[in-house]
Amino acid sequence: MFDLHGYFPALMEGLSVTISLAFFSLFVAMGLGIFGALAKLSRNKGVQSIANFYTTIIRGIPELVLMLLLFFGGQTMINQLAAFVGYEDYIDINPYFSGVATIGFIYGAYMTETFRGAILAVHKGELEAGRAYGMSGGQVFIRILFPQMMRHAIPGFGNNWLVLLKATALVSVIGLDDIVRKATLAAGATKKTFTFYIVVAICYLILTTLSVWILNWLEKKYSVGVRTA
Repeated sequence: MFDLHGYFPALMEGLSVTISLAFFSLFVAMGLGIFGALAKLSRNKGVQSIANFYTTIIRGIPELVLMLLLFFGGQTMINQLAAFVGYEDYIDINPYFSGVATIGFIYGAYMTETFRGAILAVHKGELEAGRAYGMSGGQVFIRILFPQMMRHAIPGFGNNWLVLLKATALVSVIGLDDIVRKATLAAGATKKTFTFYIVVAICYLILTTLSVWILNWLEKKYSVGVRTA
């Protein structure tokens, strides 16, 4: 259907980078989201303030600006600190790990609000019943809070995942050889800009469609036994 002039293997290599980047970024975002949600619900005002500052700043600045700021600004800061302690060689940050950390850090703020709302949606009586039954705090979390929380979190979690997945296209600006950068290089060499970018669009559409199917399955799984109006 499309004449890719031999660039198909390169595009598939870039797609694998994009997929792995998305999944590792998701793990980082989920970890930050859970800690952020617990921090926002903490009785410690200082911890609450730090979590509120984190979510307010991150959600108020565009993702592209944050990515450029964290990658280039972070690299400059690390080299200045290295020079301060006497290290004279230039430190070059790996774009892949920088992309994972940056996207995970950004979407951790959105996951924080998703998980916070999901935790608040769980009836406190169920948690108190678990403690009264003799469960430890960890058992209450695993057996009662987490399954109930996930049922409420999946819609927001799914939306965050879809946006995160599409945001991986931004990492091409920091030099990572993802599918967007591979397509840009191929388009520049062959002058077939529309052809290569439509292939990228189709790849992202396939990934998001598969994600929606999986998310719908998860929503049904965690809603088993729950009566709906």
